[in-house]
Amino acid sequence: MTLVQPQPKAPVAQAAPAPARRSVPGRIRVITGVTVASLALLFAALAVGSMSARDGLQVIGRDAGPQVVATADLYLGLSDMDAQVANVLVMGDQYAPQRKQALDRYEQQRSKANEALMQALSLADTKAERETVRSVLDKLGRYERLAGQALLLDERSKHAPGPPPQEVVLTYREATKLMRVELLPQAYNLTLESGTIVRATYDEKAVMVPLLRVAVVLAGLLALGCLVWLQIFLARRFRRVFGPALLVATVTTAVALISGMNVLSTDEAALREAKSAGFDSVLTLAKARSISNSMQGDQSRYLLDKEWADTYEHTFLDKAMSVVYFKAGNLRTYHEQVATGSRRFLGMLGPELVGKEGNDALEAYRAFQASDTKFRELVASGKTNEAVAERLGPVTTAFDAYDRALLSLSARHQAQFTRAIASGESALDNLWRLLPFAIGGIGLLVMAGVWPRLKEYR
Repeated sequence: MTLVQPQPKAPVAQAAPAPARRSVPGRIRVITGVTVASLALLFAALAVGSMSARDGLQVIGRDAGPQVVATADLYLGLSDMDAQVANVLVMGDQYAPQRKQALDRYEQQRSKANEALMQALSLADTKAERETVRSVLDKLGRYERLAGQALLLDERSKHAPGPPPQEVVLTYREATKLMRVELLPQAYNLTLESGTIVRATYDEKAVMVPLLRVAVVLAGLLALGCLVWLQIFLARRFRRVFGPALLVATVTTAVALISGMNVLSTDEAALREAKSAGFDSVLTLAKARSISNSMQGDQSRYLLDKEWADTYEHTFLDKAMSVVYFKAGNLRTYHEQVATGSRRFLGMLGPELVGKEGNDALEAYRAFQASDTKFRELVASGKTNEAVAERLGPVTTAFDAYDRALLSLSARHQAQFTRAIASGESALDNLWRLLPFAIGGIGLLVMAGVWPRLKEYR
């Protein structure tokens, strides 16, 4: 009997597994997650860029910038105080109306200087700045005592117009030395310290804001690419046309990108205009006014202190050449260079004396220097009474016209500065008002476009 070996059963072929439907929802979630992350990156770049620009506008337009202007006003007030004292001392027992006017102006400038010091103290960020302000306050008190003593001695002397008695000259000499050697340099240091903060902030933002704008562009393009990728994937997988919610989300993202780019561009331009066309010019003109005012004081000091007359003539020339520079070895040559009408000059006001207002300021400066020429001729010829009359009359009139021209230039640049800061801040405010709605709206639109597709797999 033959045994038949049982044949092994052939393995039953297993059916190929059906495509894992669950992989589609997973891919949708992954693409959606990447899209949301790219949108978050875009809005983070917008937030960082706008905050950086706002910080620059705040420092230049609200903090250090105003502090610089305040300290520049302090320098002007201090120099004008000393000039008014010198004016009073050469008047003698005549010119009562002018004497009262000069004393009133001295009090006004003293009050303004104290206010500027208080403002500088409140805005000071470092211990060194606060100590400098307190030192200026202390020395200002010493100067006021010396100036008051000189004015009192001068009033008691009842001298004729011109140089006062020697005791008055010595007392005033001590006061003006304190002003020129200690007070004014410290006040100028305050301006330099605050100006350094402004320049450092601007230099930083001039680099950071363009870089952040590029970051916004790259993040925005990435977000738009992810949104398009998500829509194409959904359209191909579900054989449908693009979803309206995702289309609106894409358009809204593009609008947010363009708006953010425009705002950062606006802020970059605002920072540049506020710093270069506004702040720098305002500060330059404030310095020029202060130095020019001190020049006017040197005219009176030249008249009242014969022993130091040559020194005051040289300081007048140095200050004049720092304001409007012509190559000249002495004051006479400088006057001749100014009178030629040439515009081939440098100096502090060189870049500012353009346009109609600049031409007006230059012509006023020429008139002031012309009046100084005649004034010094009268002093040199020994005509003291005529020299005092010239100093208190035509010279003062010419200087006041020149100072008003500088004020007009400064007001134009100050308006430009204010307008630039306001424009930059306004653009940022509009962006921050719209940004939360854009974030929320785009998030809801993405969910509205993806959620119905995910529900089909439940």
